[in-house]
Amino acid sequence: MWTAIRSSWPLFVGMILLMISNGLLATLLTLRAGGLGFSDSAIGLMQSGYPAGSLLGCFIAPRFIIRVGHVRVFAALASIASTTALVHLITFDFWSWSAMRLLSGFCFSGLYIVSESWLNGRASNESRGSILSIYFVIQTGGVAIGQVLLNLSTPEGILLFIVVSILISLSLIPMLISASATPPYELPERISFLELFRLSPMGLTGSFLNGISQTTLYVALALYGSAIGLSSGAIGSLIGFMTLGGMLFQFPLGKLSDRIDRRLVIVGAPGLAMPICFFIAMQTHPANNLALLYVSVAVLGGLTLPLYSICMAHMNDYLKPSQMVAASGTLVLVLAVGMIFGPTLGAFAIAHYGAGGLFYLLAITSGITVMTGLFRLWSGQARTETPTTAVAMAANLTPEATNMYPDASAQDGKTHK
Repeated sequence: MWTAIRSSWPLFVGMILLMISNGLLATLLTLRAGGLGFSDSAIGLMQSGYPAGSLLGCFIAPRFIIRVGHVRVFAALASIASTTALVHLITFDFWSWSAMRLLSGFCFSGLYIVSESWLNGRASNESRGSILSIYFVIQTGGVAIGQVLLNLSTPEGILLFIVVSILISLSLIPMLISASATPPYELPERISFLELFRLSPMGLTGSFLNGISQTTLYVALALYGSAIGLSSGAIGSLIGFMTLGGMLFQFPLGKLSDRIDRRLVIVGAPGLAMPICFFIAMQTHPANNLALLYVSVAVLGGLTLPLYSICMAHMNDYLKPSQMVAASGTLVLVLAVGMIFGPTLGAFAIAHYGAGGLFYLLAITSGITVMTGLFRLWSGQARTETPTTAVAMAANLTPEATNMYPDASAQDGKTHK
């Protein structure tokens, strides 16, 4: 494992720079757009361009890699992503910003595919799970660090946009100076929506709903902070605590799901999240007690962000090893479709029901997840006797990352139907 990690240092360094810049830019644009007079609904629609672009990138970027190789695609996409950050300084309308978010999502999705396919080429069957977990921590930690950088300047200035552009440009350096040969690349397989739903309705539905919840938290939480009067630095801290909560809860919830029926965790985590949502929504002056707000949001993030990994593990419990990569890749795309709706729904809830409306929306999404899980517990199959292992998976991962799922390389798996 350590040999694979040492040989992959250019990717890890480049990835943390990308994640810092991406996390900073997402929150920065929400705050800057509010200052320019964008309505909450317009901000939500604009931010929905990013997951839509990511979805396109999952289909298009792999073909570019086959034609011109990893390094050239990485360099081209990073250059475009760096440029899109700066375009926000010279245009100030909804349409151009939405187009830039769409293009940014496409570029970052392609950058993740390059990184993940390269990592997969460096990993052995024994090290895949560990490397994927390290990659998850780097992604989550990078987003959290990006929120801290909001304290460097105000969203109204140009410094933070320049920092984003510089960080993206710097991410090129480790990749370009690496002496390691790039691995071969093949297009990942796909499994149809209907076939995946037949195999794992809980995994499909849970991932879609979690996609809505994740982008609602990552994007609309900044709108909530603005609505209750927080400074840009405090808003960054709010999102940072939410992200760190997801990272801290990821492994305990994953281990718990390995020991009991995963559907109990899929029901229990959002079930516990619902009263937290109501508690935050009913606070009359949340800005007066930031410590309580930070802790509450951290626990909410911890109960929400890890669910995607558990849904993926639940789905893989009922697949043959030969089916896992294709099915998990399709599940990533289902998650991405759900993520398109999150920013718009979150902004709509705040615009029409006040700041607390965001958490009522999250409570509703959690409630639907609970009801779906209970229905599957009542009518679904019994827990498989040979479950896979729940491995940390971030929402920013692409279908390529599912090639690193450790159980996908097993040779003695069974199908449980």
